[in-house]
Amino acid sequence: MAKRGSRPPSGGARAAAADDVVDLDPESRPKRFMKSALAILGETGRTDFTVLEVVERSKTSLRSFYQHFSTKDELLLALVDKIMSESTRKWREDTAGLPAADALRILIDRICTPAETTTQDKVNRGLTFYNDRLAEALPSEYARVLSPVHELIKDIIRSGIDEGAFRADIDVDATAALIMQSALGAMRLRVLGAELTGVPVDADHIYDFCVSSLAGHRDPA
Repeated sequence: MAKRGSRPPSGGARAAAADDVVDLDPESRPKRFMKSALAILGETGRTDFTVLEVVERSKTSLRSFYQHFSTKDELLLALVDKIMSESTRKWREDTAGLPAADALRILIDRICTPAETTTQDKVNRGLTFYNDRLAEALPSEYARVLSPVHELIKDIIRSGIDEGAFRADIDVDATAALIMQSALGAMRLRVLGAELTGVPVDADHIYDFCVSSLAGHRDPA
């Protein structure tokens, strides 16, 4: 299994670099809007900016914005979609071929590792605390955005069952959703744990909680 004290060199669900997000071709205006939103997030850590601020930053027009996005929620959803799809692809590569418990350890570490820069921390915080808004305003689309990481966790659980490392009676869909929400909510959990007990909830706590539920034995009803 992965060593408890080790940490991966890369962070969690971090935003793509600005150069990766944007292409200045006219046909890529959605990416220009995403780059502008990302820049504002990196400066302020807040998502209460307006569509007009994004338009002014991207040097385009409101008409152009609304040709691509109906609301600011749709813009931020597109940004989260890009971040999650790219991150999940990398996480799948990092965990491929590993025993399930080790794969889960690495995945949770990747998601929970704090940002390496102040700018990235602001982006992560802003998007983390906007998740509830997206889940409420665009539930189907938000579920689609999260489906790749949900599928990855389901694959890890199924591998663990096949290995005999995890219980065979696990509800894979529901358990994967619970693990995903626990890991993606790591920033909130760090704050909540610190307020409740004086000890931030970190990747080790989340991993121990998840793997104990996966490997434990359920008493007969």
